[in-house]
Amino acid sequence: MKRATLFSRPRYQVFIAAFALAFVLLQACNTQSRGFVLPEGNVERGKALFTDLNCNDCHSIGDIPWAGNKDGDTPQVALGGAVTSLKAYGELVTSVINPSHEISKNYRDELGATLPGGRSRMEQYNYNEVMTVSELIDIVTYLQSEYKLVVPDNPYPY
Repeated sequence: MKRATLFSRPRYQVFIAAFALAFVLLQACNTQSRGFVLPEGNVERGKALFTDLNCNDCHSIGDIPWAGNKDGDTPQVALGGAVTSLKAYGELVTSVINPSHEISKNYRDELGATLPGGRSRMEQYNYNEVMTVSELIDIVTYLQSEYKLVVPDNPYPY
């Protein structure tokens, strides 16, 4: 009579099936804990904060007009509107808390919207020290609501 081992057919199949099931379950649990997620924001509070924090001194968005150029040197940076790719929530958070992370070549060259060293003019106001996390969440929620995704015209017909 042949002695059964771990790798004999029935036990081996049970072992592989149990391992596969455990792997799948662990992966399913892991996907729910990935990333950085902030609580849901409030669009109306974000819109009010946009003007309360004088963001419209440099930016115009939706029905909030640009109020800048008090010093004669403030460029107007329009936000929101029709875009062919939406700004991700994380990109908008980064733009507020680390405005020099990525500055559009358009703003850098045409508007002169940078300080010496290529840093964003927004850095001089240091919003990280005056804005709460809840205010950041509300402003970013408002900003995201003002972008509208459109399908670009195809200049190359088939």
